[in-house]
Amino acid sequence: MVVVMDADEESTGDAENLEEEVTAEEPIHDEVVDAVEIHAEEVKDDDDDCDGLVSDIISVIEFLDQINGYRKTQQKECFNLVRRLKILIPFLEEIRGFDSPSCRHFVNRLRKVFLVAKKLLETCSNSSKIYMALDSETMMTRFHSIYEKLNRVLVKTPFDELTISEDVKEEIDALCKQLKKAKRRTDTQDIELAVDMMVVFSKTDPRNADSAIIERLAKKLELQTIEDLKTETIAIKSLIQDKGGLNIETKQHIIELLNKFKKLQGLEATDILYQPVINKAFTKSTSLILPHEFLCPITLEIMLDPVIIATGQTYEKESIQKWFDAGHKTCPKTRQELDHLSLAPNYALKNLIMQWCEKNNFKIPEKEASPHSENEQKDEVSLLVEALSSSQLEEQRRSVKQMRLLARENPENRVLIANAGAIPLLVQLLSYPDSGIQENAVTTLLNLSIDEVNKKLISNEGAIPNIIEILQNGNREARENSAAALFSLSMLDENKVTIGLSNGIPPLVDLLQHGTLRGKKDALTALFNLSLNSANKGRAIDAGIVQPLLNLLKDRNLGMIDEALSILLLLASHPEGRQAIGQLSFIETLVEFIRQGTPKNKECATSVLLELGSNNSSFILAALQFGVYEYLVEITTSGTNRAQRKANALIQLISKSEQI
Repeated sequence: MVVVMDADEESTGDAENLEEEVTAEEPIHDEVVDAVEIHAEEVKDDDDDCDGLVSDIISVIEFLDQINGYRKTQQKECFNLVRRLKILIPFLEEIRGFDSPSCRHFVNRLRKVFLVAKKLLETCSNSSKIYMALDSETMMTRFHSIYEKLNRVLVKTPFDELTISEDVKEEIDALCKQLKKAKRRTDTQDIELAVDMMVVFSKTDPRNADSAIIERLAKKLELQTIEDLKTETIAIKSLIQDKGGLNIETKQHIIELLNKFKKLQGLEATDILYQPVINKAFTKSTSLILPHEFLCPITLEIMLDPVIIATGQTYEKESIQKWFDAGHKTCPKTRQELDHLSLAPNYALKNLIMQWCEKNNFKIPEKEASPHSENEQKDEVSLLVEALSSSQLEEQRRSVKQMRLLARENPENRVLIANAGAIPLLVQLLSYPDSGIQENAVTTLLNLSIDEVNKKLISNEGAIPNIIEILQNGNREARENSAAALFSLSMLDENKVTIGLSNGIPPLVDLLQHGTLRGKKDALTALFNLSLNSANKGRAIDAGIVQPLLNLLKDRNLGMIDEALSILLLLASHPEGRQAIGQLSFIETLVEFIRQGTPKNKECATSVLLELGSNNSSFILAALQFGVYEYLVEITTSGTNRAQRKANALIQLISKSEQI
């Protein structure tokens, strides 16, 4: 998935031009607030004192001001909602003392909307982060519903009965205009997040166990520490209890992803629907409450051999050693970089644990024998590495295929395989005259390259020219995985240069033009990454990248329009790129996306046109012939934040062009 960020990507406020009329004549219906959203004891009727109702609303605002920790997927909208609600504080203070029936009715309706907002904001602060990301569209609908309800109440404000200042009245009018725009705005969600979620939940996508994607998701959802995962586990249990209507598939998706995040931190996967998080041996002692400090932060089990690491945190020795052996040099709990990996026995804590167990007649569970110990795993990898050099073709085939599966399985295996010296042998097999061995070798290197250290090891062994050779001449799957491997390796800037100089761009362009759907996607992501290098832009243009990109724009069913536009945006910053893509038919296509594309289509197309027009006013004149101006004006009020900025910049550019 290609995601383009530009220098002005930071979020902007909602200080929009509030020129739109609010028509109080539109049908207004009395609010019927769902009983599920408002606790029964909070509901009051119109007979309540108006001052008391106002005080309730202000108390709600003060409460909302204290809420923090909004889920990242809804964080921006939460802050916007709280900010808009706080605008009403001066108005509420001014209407104290008015106590007519119509005033009480109005304030009571307003109070109900605030209670719905409070419920939603509490959900965004406390609910499962995974569920909130899965259900982001529904959550956005709930925000829009609140904006609509609040606007309906405010446009019926009984100004004739209320003696309030003109300044406050203007603030109410301005807020109503903001609310009408907010409920129509269609800000796109984080596309990379959405695609990553689809990949990890897919049963068929081979990347569903890709730790790089899972790590990226954990970072986006802020589930990177053991404490985060403990809190998320509790939130998911609460969610499942509260939302009995959650379908089985959704529950499974949430729990599977939680367990993938746990695995990254060295925690054991559990089915939280049916199993407790603690060790099974504790189930016979349910009356005992284990002191929290006796549990290893990684396994959440009572420690038998506690040791202290450089940060001063204590872990079970076996667990933290596995963490270090997997190549980690950070503290699992604090995420701090460690000065050293030495372990110091925590005798004091060990004695406390033993005394507590003796006092409470608690038998420490014996460690279960691992069916596949770490030493056995090392032995298995060593045998596979040895078999890679075998003179027997079948043995080579078997070993490289098995290694491919092991490298895909988990981060620990990638480190083990690299440490066993497999990478140089795998690079040699890339040029072996057997298509099956080539395919498995390049795919194994792809899986190994997920590890940042391995990226350097692979490129240092001179693998890139051989991978490019397979990209040109290998079988279908080998070519696709070669493209994916080049994408992974190109995350290092020096490899972008090496791939470009090794003539790796032309075969990627060929795969983009003639490959399968998956092949096109692999080639597209690799080409985007490579085109971040200035010299590679010219190489891509010379290789004929423009026409395949234009073909992708014509077929919406391929689902690669935004990615194609993102690469075209990079190429538009290159003189040869502008010359290659600036044909009249392409400008017409851009205007068409600006007119009726998806919100993200509009954003990307507007960005490309701005880049073209900033360097040559003839592109602006061509776009004006196709009616772009009125579409840009519409985007300035209804597009994504980035699209609005680009559209405003383009309109300013048009004005300058007309003056010239």
